[in-house]
Amino acid sequence: MIATLLAGAGFSASSGLNAYLPLLILALADRMGSAVDLERPYDWISSAGGLIVLMLVLPIELIGDKIPRFDRYNELLHTGLRPAAGAFCFMAITSQSDYLNVWVAGALGLALALATHLWKMRSRGAITTATSGLGNPIVSMLEDAVVIVVAICSAFVPFANVVAVPLGLTTLRRSYRRMATGESRVIGIFQPKPRS
Repeated sequence: MIATLLAGAGFSASSGLNAYLPLLILALADRMGSAVDLERPYDWISSAGGLIVLMLVLPIELIGDKIPRFDRYNELLHTGLRPAAGAFCFMAITSQSDYLNVWVAGALGLALALATHLWKMRSRGAITTATSGLGNPIVSMLEDAVVIVVAICSAFVPFANVVAVPLGLTTLRRSYRRMATGESRVIGIFQPKPRS
């Protein structure tokens, strides 16, 4: 049961950052059949059609999230999609276990993904303002890395999420703060120096 909760929480939290990467990793893990074995009706995601759809929509989020100003519209568009993806992931993982009601799992997944999404959306506005959009692609790539690590842990080593989820979120929080307050050395390279 604990492994199921950790896997569901990891997939859902990462869905709040990117709707499609966790779904794709979940689908591929089910396809491999070793660690994840999705029950009906959730197994459609790992079908050939499900994988094609995920591969087609993934670039929208991966690219759109890195373009300053456009990423704001991307965030608004995904305000419903990311929580839905989080709910789906938690429900799909729970379908393998009899310990947790699927609808309770869906509510937990929705809440986790929505909380992560709203936190990201609020932070991105501050980063765009502070860095004139230069920080957005950098933070987006870091978010993608966190999503990939947490989703892989969720699929294959759920107990690793005890470390991976807090570490990933702490890394993002620190990066968000440094970007929003202008403390980031990476952005400082590109910004004009004040005249003396």
